[in-house]
Amino acid sequence: MNNSDAQLPYLNALTCRAMTTTTLDNLSASLPEASTGSSTMVSGAIALAFLPLVLTFMIRYRYYFVLFYRAVLVRMWYDCKTGLSREERAFQYVLTHATPGDPESILETFDLWCSKVEFISNIGPKKGKIMDRMLSEHCPLTVLELGSHCGYSTVRIARALPLGARLYSVEMDARNAAIAEKIIRLAGFDDDTVELIVSPSDEVIPRLRADYGLERLDFVFMDHWKKCYRPDLQALEGSGLLGKGSVVLADNVLFPGAPNFLRHVRKSGLYEWKIHRATLEYSKGIRDGMAELVYQGTK
Repeated sequence: MNNSDAQLPYLNALTCRAMTTTTLDNLSASLPEASTGSSTMVSGAIALAFLPLVLTFMIRYRYYFVLFYRAVLVRMWYDCKTGLSREERAFQYVLTHATPGDPESILETFDLWCSKVEFISNIGPKKGKIMDRMLSEHCPLTVLELGSHCGYSTVRIARALPLGARLYSVEMDARNAAIAEKIIRLAGFDDDTVELIVSPSDEVIPRLRADYGLERLDFVFMDHWKKCYRPDLQALEGSGLLGKGSVVLADNVLFPGAPNFLRHVRKSGLYEWKIHRATLEYSKGIRDGMAELVYQGTK
């Protein structure tokens, strides 16, 4: 036996060991890849499982996504682009497109801007027609508006009032009040018809009798902060300015909603009331409504 024959078993053993080691190394190297591939497949399966739920959610709440886009994202974009507030941009549009002294032209131009350009939470044309009808039916002489904002609803109310009637419009934000003042005067209404009061509603209501000489409110329109609806209504009840037959109209009681206000109305027993159901102004698919209250006096 020569040296080559003697070393053959050792060479065979080393070859087998080397092959075994290489095979194990290759197997070890392939394990993370297999694990990664398995994790990817699991993640994909989970994503596919949730896809119908996500699609259902997006379809169900699509109108709210559109509202968020129009009311928040578009507003932020124009705020940065123009350096003007949304209310100032609305006024500039109305000023350049509406006919001065024509309330209908003012309202139609406002509606066009809110529908096609930017969203503003006015009462809008659809719910506005309900308010128009109520004003026509009741012919109020003394009207209180809580929340002038840009002056849209102020103009809408003022144009429907009988001769000799007076509207007191309350707005707490001084910048919005300045815009509302311009819109109101642009529509052709002077101080004898519309008096704009720049102050928080909870400070104005207790002073209406002493500072403004009011004895009775025939019609109240509420379209300010929804959290203020109930305390302001209670303040009006305590002021003695609501008489039998006084009408209170409150907007957006379903969206964003005023549950505490509606709960008080139900439990107080002071009103005949109903909800005028509609959709949110300048939007589709978002349910809203206005509460109409007719004061019946104390129990």
